[in-house]
Amino acid sequence: MKALDLDVLNMIVAVADTGNISRAAEVVHRSQSAVSMQIKTLETALGKPLFVRKPRSLTPTQDGEVLLTYARRMLALRDEAWAAVVRPDITGRVVIGVPDDYASSLLPSILKKFSATYPKVEIQVVGLPSVALAPLVKDGSVDLVCATRVKGLSGEFIRFEPMVWAAPPAAQDIWKERPLPIAVFLPGSVARENAIRSLERAKIGYRTSYESPSLMGLLSMVEAGLAVAPLARCAVPAHLPLLGEAHGLPEIDALEMILARSAKSKRPPCDFLAEKIMQELRR
Repeated sequence: MKALDLDVLNMIVAVADTGNISRAAEVVHRSQSAVSMQIKTLETALGKPLFVRKPRSLTPTQDGEVLLTYARRMLALRDEAWAAVVRPDITGRVVIGVPDDYASSLLPSILKKFSATYPKVEIQVVGLPSVALAPLVKDGSVDLVCATRVKGLSGEFIRFEPMVWAAPPAAQDIWKERPLPIAVFLPGSVARENAIRSLERAKIGYRTSYESPSLMGLLSMVEAGLAVAPLARCAVPAHLPLLGEAHGLPEIDALEMILARSAKSKRPPCDFLAEKIMQELRR
């Protein structure tokens, strides 16, 4: 078998990115049995396993990683070929909502690539917490929302984003204090709720030393050595140490990142930006 079906490669990538068949099936809009069968068929043709099957997850084998590298390149080239033909006719405006912690770390590179491909499409970014973006999707004030799944906001699964404890850069032991000083987002934030729930489960006393809707506000408190902050890992600057169970701090439940769309977003510019977001964030 020398031909590699792009749809099957898309399934391979989805399984690798989500970690299991059921979530991958949702991503590619196929049944679980279809995804499982296609992967097994390809493994038989190659004569090598592509994934290590565990009770609740699948992880790529060494050969699987090799194929994944090529699969991502082939799928990206397919998307580029499509865009090269259609982009001269794509114009319009897309309003996208995104919370602070994702906007600072994930969105800039995606929008830069999108704008290079679709230079005639105007993009407006609305930065608000996930819970505040939910009503904007319903009333059509925004076209797309890349955010954490919260009550009232549903959409297509992108990935699970790990949460970590961000600590001051200097050798300060503020994380040893009890009650633990924490800097958190405002009430309604899933990141805040996940962190507090993990502390309560571990029976660790804490005090909210700082609340803010702004990621920069939380990071400033951490930088000053006044608190630790529970954050999405993608939002933590590289120079800040990450704390965990080795430091006596509990593991925090991951954030479920989704892409939501309003009823008014059914038009080409929104479709292409949504596709680009899904492609980039699932890598």
